[in-house]
Amino acid sequence: MNADFVNPFIGGFLNVLETMAQTSLKPGKPKRKQDDIAKGDISGLIGMVGPTVKGSLSITFDESLALTIMERMVGERPEKIDAEVGDMVGEITNMICGNAKRDLSEKGYEFGMATPIVVSGKQHTISHQVDGPKLILPFMCDAGLAHLEICFDK
Repeated sequence: MNADFVNPFIGGFLNVLETMAQTSLKPGKPKRKQDDIAKGDISGLIGMVGPTVKGSLSITFDESLALTIMERMVGERPEKIDAEVGDMVGEITNMICGNAKRDLSEKGYEFGMATPIVVSGKQHTISHQVDGPKLILPFMCDAGLAHLEICFDK
């Protein structure tokens, strides 16, 4: 997968969580993902379509990390994943994709973004509607794990 596509999403993810939730993440080693089972408890998924590229992005959070981010953003910690946490994950997904869209447009890649979909639950699945390799990148912090999945048809 082209690093030109991947790096803006990584940078956007790190930037959004640092600025919006005062949360610093440490990236792990990327690898190919072979299945559709999410690595966390709640995920945001967004599709992207342009004249020369089609792809999707998902971000999955462990419940503990999602609740910590919510607490850092709004000042209250929910007891469990609820609709408000889902809204937050959808908005974070949208912001990451928007940051990457801006950076990619500067490199000549244009695409539109769909509305994010949020899915939660143990062992939920994420279906990227793109024929291409799926790359998964783990991110670690004191509050738990997050996983960024990127799939492009190029």
